[in-house]
Amino acid sequence: MKSSTPKILHRIGGLPLIGHALAAARGLLPQRLAVVVRYERDRVAAEVATLDPTALLVDQDDVPGTGRAAQVALEALDVAALEAADAPVEGTVVVTYGDVPLLSTELLRQLVAAHENQSNAVTVLTAHVADPTGYGRILRAEDGTVLGIREHKDASEAERAITEINSGIYAFDAGILRDALNRVGTDNAQGEMYLTDVLALATEVGGRVAAWVTDDPWQVEGINDRVQLATLGRVLNDRVLERWMHAGVSVLDPATTWVDVQVTLHSDVTLLPGVQLHGSTTVERDAVVGPDCTLTDVQIGPGATVIRTHGSESVIAAGASVGPFTYLRPGTVLGEDGRIGAFYETKNVRIGARTKLSHLGYAGDAEIGEDTNIGCGNITANYDGERKHRTLIGSGVRTGSNTVFVAPVEVGNGAYSGAGAVIRRNVPAGALALTIAAQRNAEGWVLDHRPGSVSALHAQSSLHAQSALGATRLDEHPETQQQSSEGTRA
Repeated sequence: MKSSTPKILHRIGGLPLIGHALAAARGLLPQRLAVVVRYERDRVAAEVATLDPTALLVDQDDVPGTGRAAQVALEALDVAALEAADAPVEGTVVVTYGDVPLLSTELLRQLVAAHENQSNAVTVLTAHVADPTGYGRILRAEDGTVLGIREHKDASEAERAITEINSGIYAFDAGILRDALNRVGTDNAQGEMYLTDVLALATEVGGRVAAWVTDDPWQVEGINDRVQLATLGRVLNDRVLERWMHAGVSVLDPATTWVDVQVTLHSDVTLLPGVQLHGSTTVERDAVVGPDCTLTDVQIGPGATVIRTHGSESVIAAGASVGPFTYLRPGTVLGEDGRIGAFYETKNVRIGARTKLSHLGYAGDAEIGEDTNIGCGNITANYDGERKHRTLIGSGVRTGSNTVFVAPVEVGNGAYSGAGAVIRRNVPAGALALTIAAQRNAEGWVLDHRPGSVSALHAQSSLHAQSALGATRLDEHPETQQQSSEGTRA
């Protein structure tokens, strides 16, 4: 991957690769689930513990190979069983990989069912691919049973022409797997313990080895570089969108719409172009999202609309509207039929039903009641340089443009504020808050302080025009000139 991040911690569809593998395996409801770790052990172990706390972490030693990984896992599972006063592992053991993110629980169920119904010693999951380069090839007998698997580097030219490949995913009889792994060596081009060698060893003791062929090769496709990561990410997203469209969601442009696997959508939701829904985002019936929204862990109620919005960890209630060009930061809760409009930023704020914050403002660390209208350019000044403070604004409040609330402060129900008010003290219910200073005009200031500027030229032109207009009026009404002269003398 050419990355400081371990391969299986790279993400598609909102989960690391190991997260997809764990979900598929856990869906089988296994008695026990083990994850073998080695490279960047601590980072991988921490992620696994977060994703699936009950998974058993097993460390692989310096002996390389998938066979050794399976062996240490089986030994650890046996120890865990004994510690729980159970018998060593028996029955079916399924082996999967951490870098095969499109593998589904349903395909694993089919593999296990075929394995158990046919009483196989080993059942390998296979697929036919156009370019099998790099994959182990399935070697079959005339009756169709599997003779073995030849790794690509060890295969002859004739064997490399085989298009049926080994996915690396198996169902084993536990007893046969345990015995065979004790006999697997490292005499091969890689010097590794190959898990594939178990197939031939199982055949030697009379076990039946078969293959379950999937018609969906993407499910067994592994990831080894960034190109494959992007390719499988797109395939996964296409499948997620297809599933939601079949469930009644309208996706106008699947090519520009990305939805994580943990997102929940309800029927009659509409996703417009440029939408990205991440994490545990939920969109309920009849809501419209987009165009151009990126939402992470956002809950959107029925009939709500969200347009050109970036948001996270927020709640938008039924019938509410957000956007365009809105930034919802964590802790934003917008009530039913409320509105957060253009160029607004919110954080840690609860906004009541039918309340509107329409444009060009900031509301943070605040609580706003119902049926309130917050004017253009309003902000809550919540930070004093050391601590955050809360602003409480009641229901039915009307605030003038460019009102600033200097927290901590409280505005009572039904109160008003004038344009440009700076609210530093609590405002009683039903009061009008004004902070108005007398306007003073310093006439001639531009001509005195910015001579020769564009502003001065326009001002001088206007003053000349006004002067000429005044002279014309005096010429037309000489009695006015007489009165003015007398007034001056007085």
